[in-house]
Amino acid sequence: MLTAFARAFKTPDLRKKLLFTLAIIVLYRLGSHIPVPGVDYQNVQICVDAAQKGNNSLFGLVNMFSGGALLQITIFALGIMPYITASIILQLLTVVIPRLEALKKEGQSGTAKITQYTRYLTVALAVLQGTGLVATARSGALFSGCTVADQIVPDQSIFTTVVMVVTMTAGTAAVMWLGELITDRGIGNGMSILMFISIAAGFPGALWAIKESGKLAGGWIEFGTVILIGFVMVGLVVFVEQAQRRIPVQYAKRMIGRRSYGGTSTYIPLKVNQAGVIPVIFASSLLYIPALVAQFSNSDAGWKTWIEAHFVKGDHPYYIATYFLLIVFFAFFYVAISFNPEEVADNMKKYGGFIPGIRAGRPTAEYLSYVLNRITWPGSLYLGLIALVPTMALAGFGGANQNFPFGGTSILIIVGVGLETVKQIESQLQQRNYEGFLR
Repeated sequence: MLTAFARAFKTPDLRKKLLFTLAIIVLYRLGSHIPVPGVDYQNVQICVDAAQKGNNSLFGLVNMFSGGALLQITIFALGIMPYITASIILQLLTVVIPRLEALKKEGQSGTAKITQYTRYLTVALAVLQGTGLVATARSGALFSGCTVADQIVPDQSIFTTVVMVVTMTAGTAAVMWLGELITDRGIGNGMSILMFISIAAGFPGALWAIKESGKLAGGWIEFGTVILIGFVMVGLVVFVEQAQRRIPVQYAKRMIGRRSYGGTSTYIPLKVNQAGVIPVIFASSLLYIPALVAQFSNSDAGWKTWIEAHFVKGDHPYYIATYFLLIVFFAFFYVAISFNPEEVADNMKKYGGFIPGIRAGRPTAEYLSYVLNRITWPGSLYLGLIALVPTMALAGFGGANQNFPFGGTSILIIVGVGLETVKQIESQLQQRNYEGFLR
């Protein structure tokens, strides 16, 4: 990987792309530290320090995706999360709404329209999430237990509230624009790179907090143990993310005029983790809803006490079991809507392709569905274990939870984005230094 980056910096046009990407990253991190107008910055810092010591993880997932900007209430407080949510919603609606499915099949023009719809939905979600964040900050519920939580927004007039919501929405639109700039003029997928930077930004502080809270040899033993476990988890993720089942496909020869076409052999790569990190995000987001409802409820009912006892802290057995089952369910659900065996079988039949030993058409679709279900089981169990093992293994080191930097969501995203970015750099290097058959 380091060799690929070194070779890229020696190539003039790739060096420009890398420097442009680094410049966008600096702007993104700068915006993550500029407070929203109308916020008392000193009171925010007091409450953030108290929340970190108390390990308040209710908004931990969104705060992680924003690089810590959410709890700081900055102009990039919402981060990339509205765009992620909008992309997932559009991807799900593509299966349900025929119009979106038709646009997807139109090629580049249809994809451009779906991208435009994603932008509009991102702005709408940013308005909703920004309004919710401002309302939570005004009421003091953003930092429950902080003595100055109700003084974070001193001026609670309608004008100040509107300015704060508009600023956060504009910040989300700016983040979306920065991501698209990286995609067009930089290296890698811009949104993925910004997500990578947001998560990686929390690593140094979280690791140092582990060292500070440790008791063995000044905390260095705990620190080293966490680093070692992190390397093991990264190695496991790399191994499984690269694993795939290759289904061989043979194309029959066709004579068109005097020319012969086809007769080639290829394969369909089915990844063991076909769903990626989406099931973990779905499960985490769904489990935040009960805790969020309980926090905003003013009643002392039994259901609120039960939720606060079982579904607020990530180390409770009920929470762990529910989290694991939701990840497995969403893994099968997302694979079912993202990969259509019947469509793949029809395309193969249209171009004269077939799987050796399997008849074309419906038998091929049934075979693909069978193989996909078989490999989704280990993939879903792997996702559940990756999400839960750090929580249980690191529970004694600084109160780790599901949003710890070496937790499932962060490792999956960082490793996945890192591998994809390195592959793109290597492919561009190969295009510029391809020797072909000249040797």
